[in-house]
Amino acid sequence: MDSIRIVGGAELNGRIPIAGAKNACLTLMPATILTDEPLTLTNAPRLSDIRTMTTLLQSLGAEVAGLQGGQVLAMSSHDLTSVHADYDIVRKMRASILVLGPLLARFGRAEVSLPGGCAIGARPVDLHLKALEAMGAEIDLAEGYVKARAPAGGLKGAVIDFPLVSVGATENALMAATLAKGTTVLNNAAREPEIVDLAHCLRRMGAQIEGEGTATITIQGVERLGGATHPVVVDRIELGTYMLAPAITGGTVECLGGRMELVGAFAEKLDAAGVSVEQTKDGLKVSRKNGRVSAVDVTTEPFPGFPTDLQAQMMALLCTAEGRSTLHETIFENRFMHAPELTRMGARIEVHGGSAVVTGVERLKGAPVMATDLRASVSLILAALAAEGETVVSRVYHLDRGYERVEEKLGACGATIERIREA
Repeated sequence: MDSIRIVGGAELNGRIPIAGAKNACLTLMPATILTDEPLTLTNAPRLSDIRTMTTLLQSLGAEVAGLQGGQVLAMSSHDLTSVHADYDIVRKMRASILVLGPLLARFGRAEVSLPGGCAIGARPVDLHLKALEAMGAEIDLAEGYVKARAPAGGLKGAVIDFPLVSVGATENALMAATLAKGTTVLNNAAREPEIVDLAHCLRRMGAQIEGEGTATITIQGVERLGGATHPVVVDRIELGTYMLAPAITGGTVECLGGRMELVGAFAEKLDAAGVSVEQTKDGLKVSRKNGRVSAVDVTTEPFPGFPTDLQAQMMALLCTAEGRSTLHETIFENRFMHAPELTRMGARIEVHGGSAVVTGVERLKGAPVMATDLRASVSLILAALAAEGETVVSRVYHLDRGYERVEEKLGACGATIERIREA
């Protein structure tokens, strides 16, 4: 398995282009199942998770081609041959469950393996299933598979009240509702930019949707959807990650394509910690205000709150802050697995259930560390950029699921970073 070697201590200065959003693209790709016409995505990120979704769609009989170095995905589901999403593919990535709603809506049946993914908690799919059941689907769980069938005449519109905000369940229900008979109302729907992006794409395909970006989304089902070309929204998690790079090392970095509305709550915490975030015509420019950053308390929340997917990276920054910070994780249990690795670098962290108390130190020390999940992996790279000496981060296959060309992007701004490839 590959590793990444970093020698810390250098300020970062320069410009970093931000890729299309992984979580948006993984949601948009299954939308091709809803139509027999071509769907083309531009600004697609070049990541292992995208390749996994490509493999899954191709296993169903869809045509998926990466153009222009993979940043354009040309897809067609005009001749699907299967509604069976196999365990060997689905187990690699939780987003695979998002083929369930589209298969059920267009073909009236689906068999989808229960998904896998990062080890950051159970993340059950019961809200997905209850939403589809509300639309008339009959669902059985057998031998590790979700076996679903729509009623005669197809799915029917329904009022769906989510007891908890769920991005994935909102996405699955939203896609399924586009072809359902009648009107579907999603209450307590997720409001993330990825949901808004999906709604915009579906509308380009002919769907009738109102209210995306609010807690209530209304969908009027249509007979069929057509093809479209749609640009994937900028990745707000990659954006936030690279905004932290100059915050932790010093220097000034402009994150190209960044928009303040994508990271509002996160930018507010950076400002409170002593980090300047300025909107420019090309993106967001980030630098420290006055030397060492200050401690801040963070609580993860659904959008528009502080993202759980930036909690690990924020912890890396707070390890070097002046004072004591508390991070409360409210979205996923077991999401502090990066804390023991950061302590190997000299960080002072105490984890108590869903909270972590971080007492900042003047400087971290380089050490061999191991990535445990996607966001943890990049938090260790951020910490290493500010650490004294050499750090080697192993098991970076997690990193490759969500970040493309990390070494190139950080190296262009002055970081000493290289990938060590294993034979």
